[in-house]
Amino acid sequence: MKRATDQYLIPETKAGEHSSYDIYPSFPLIDGEIYAGYEALVEMILTHKTVILDGYVGVDWNEISVEIQKRADRKSLNILLFPVKNCYKGEKQIEELVAPFLGGADPIFGRKGNIDLIDFFDQEKLTQLKKKDLNTTTIIYGCGAQLTGIEGYLVYFDLPKNELQFRMRAGAITNLGLNRPKSNKQAYKHFYFVDWEVLNKAKKEILPQVDLFVDQQRPGLPVFASGQAIRSSLDAMSRSYFRVRPWFEPGVWGGQWIKEQIKGLNPNVPNYAWSFEMIVPENGLLFEQGGRLMEVSFDMLMYQSSKNVLGKAAKRFGDEFPIRFDFLDTYSGGNLSVQCHPKLEYIKEHFGEHFTQDETYYILDAEEDAEVYLGFQENIEAEKFRQALQESFETKEKLDVEKYVQKFPSKKHDLFLIPNGTVHCSGINNLVLEISATPYIYTFKMYDWQRLDLDGNPRPLNIDRAMENLDFSRKGEEVKRSLISQPEVLAKAADWKKVHLPTHEAHFYDVFRYEFDNEVIIHTDGQCHLLMLVEGSSIQLEIENGKTVTFQFAETFAIPAASRQYKLIHQGEKRAKVVVSFVKEEACNVEE
Repeated sequence: MKRATDQYLIPETKAGEHSSYDIYPSFPLIDGEIYAGYEALVEMILTHKTVILDGYVGVDWNEISVEIQKRADRKSLNILLFPVKNCYKGEKQIEELVAPFLGGADPIFGRKGNIDLIDFFDQEKLTQLKKKDLNTTTIIYGCGAQLTGIEGYLVYFDLPKNELQFRMRAGAITNLGLNRPKSNKQAYKHFYFVDWEVLNKAKKEILPQVDLFVDQQRPGLPVFASGQAIRSSLDAMSRSYFRVRPWFEPGVWGGQWIKEQIKGLNPNVPNYAWSFEMIVPENGLLFEQGGRLMEVSFDMLMYQSSKNVLGKAAKRFGDEFPIRFDFLDTYSGGNLSVQCHPKLEYIKEHFGEHFTQDETYYILDAEEDAEVYLGFQENIEAEKFRQALQESFETKEKLDVEKYVQKFPSKKHDLFLIPNGTVHCSGINNLVLEISATPYIYTFKMYDWQRLDLDGNPRPLNIDRAMENLDFSRKGEEVKRSLISQPEVLAKAADWKKVHLPTHEAHFYDVFRYEFDNEVIIHTDGQCHLLMLVEGSSIQLEIENGKTVTFQFAETFAIPAASRQYKLIHQGEKRAKVVVSFVKEEACNVEE
């Protein structure tokens, strides 16, 4: 079994127009063609004397090498297939190399690795490889193949992060340079803090040189396009619009809203807890040509065109995309864990991140009894709170959360502000659009309602880390004043208005809402805008070159700074409401 998940494998081709949320949003490939299948791929590869097959961790190199050899044998071609992993250091040396970044026994957290892919290689072995007689057709393959320094036709095999994790859960892949798979939690931690960091840097360096990009997520069916076509398409995207491919996951607190409202997902799951709407370290971008779909990682857009995408904010964030959108679904589900996120200095010192996980909860939908836990009660005492948490953890007794944490009714279009250090969680019967800074795994759970995870195991708590980061001044009436956004109408006419939903001073991003009957024109002012239709059925986006594209209710999309201005055209009867988020002007030049 190559993947362990109930989620459907992406189809090779896409159906026609969508009248509701599209789970496979695509952008047209520019000046090129998308091909599929090993027959066409190997035919293209074997026209070259020397071929370098590089790529990402999790790619099935065994399948690739077997398929190439099979077709070479049919043609009676004598080829040398050399796995570049033969030039890696020994497994023990690699384990010593990565150990400082894996957080020891910590089940979740490590520190972002500052090593490079070349550090995984034995230099003597590389030297010996360069001395080999390469007179026959030679194919060097594996992660880091390009680092051999041997010139050749350069092919890059990529794998989306969701499929990487499905393969991880099946025990079908290992971390870079290791021979045996780790447990799921340890493997993910290793991927996140080491392998992805190392291979993302290598991908950035190799991007301009790649002759052919291959999407390897479909077993037995590679899908590929020329490097020039991909780079041209990324450039066009950086000047117009983009929507990443979302992906969806069940969870212990998950609800039924996503399952019931979004078509095309597997209904045979207990729930969907969240959707990665735009969590760009894990999302991909789909290109389409002739109905055929090909996925590349989102970071390729940033590596090539971050200034077009981010505009003014590129000075601060470089090629890191700063804002994320995701859904938290608790409809007929459960409360999220009681949690907080790290302070800026803490996340930099302990985890190596450049900015921290400041969040907001925009309520996209809610039942009448929906509530959000936010901030402390006025009489909170830090040590008594710690003792209560610890006692609940040790005795497995339920905690009287409301004795310590406030709870507020939540209704559609409310915005709750959750700067770092704030105790919070969503209650049941909310569909939360989480508008947040991009870091997304740094959740310090203090209490989880005595639940087990979907595998029947206790969920890890981080009481000590939470206590080091909690802001106990966010309590009582101060929570209502500073952590619940108060909308302000900035401009209006008979058929539209612009509403500011102020965020906390700690948030580097802002939130606005445009409400209109017909159309509005919005200027980017040198910023990348993230948008979602939060009320209404659909809107049409028109950008400067006259191109139009339709977006449905609850779909996340982005307008790069280079687009300068865009028009949103209402396509329904009920007034449209669109949320727009971007980096605050004063935050663009902040040094962190």
